[in-house]
Amino acid sequence: MSRTNGKWGVIFDMDGVLIDNSWAHRQAWFDLAEEAGLEMSEAFFNDTFGLPNAAILPMLSPDISFEELERLSEWKEQRYRELVATRVELAGGAQTLLHGLKASGFRMAIGSSAPKENLDVFWDRLDLARYFDARITREQVTEGKPSPETFLRAAEQLALAPQNCVVVEDALHGIEAAHAAGMPVVAVTSTRRRDELSQANRVVDSLTELTAKDFAELLNAEN
Repeated sequence: MSRTNGKWGVIFDMDGVLIDNSWAHRQAWFDLAEEAGLEMSEAFFNDTFGLPNAAILPMLSPDISFEELERLSEWKEQRYRELVATRVELAGGAQTLLHGLKASGFRMAIGSSAPKENLDVFWDRLDLARYFDARITREQVTEGKPSPETFLRAAEQLALAPQNCVVVEDALHGIEAAHAAGMPVVAVTSTRRRDELSQANRVVDSLTELTAKDFAELLNAEN
């Protein structure tokens, strides 16, 4: 395909999309539940994966104070970073796809609900700066997904109109956020069943199934 000359962008969620790290988030939540005496189950983890901690913790402890929410949230994230640092690697197919998108002239951003420190675990060790033109994390937004703010801010940093960006997500709230931002979305079945992701414009089982041409076709269809 011909180069896009920077007129199109791709915004990647991090957890479960660029990075195969749901295992570390799962363990961190179960460790937190044991530490704080909270009830945690596989079903609850699966249902809430992709939501910010500020939305999840009140479900586990309805009367939680703001101070306790902040403390438990930081405990969980620190535990997650300890776990995931033992296995820092891109998801299957991610590096080839990123290289292909970059070579084709796409601008790229990370749009994550995670704190900056979580992205920093991977940023230098995986040399992500060579691919990404922008990064949005929890600290840069006032509303987490399913609000479109994360993706709209990413598009703004890429200097692109929202309709000229494709989102790659794995969570239902991420798909909802992408559509609310006016962006087509590709969903990866890393943390959800294919039928649960049916609202996405395209569903794949792995990033290995995608090329720059697929994103160009999506954007040509939308514009």
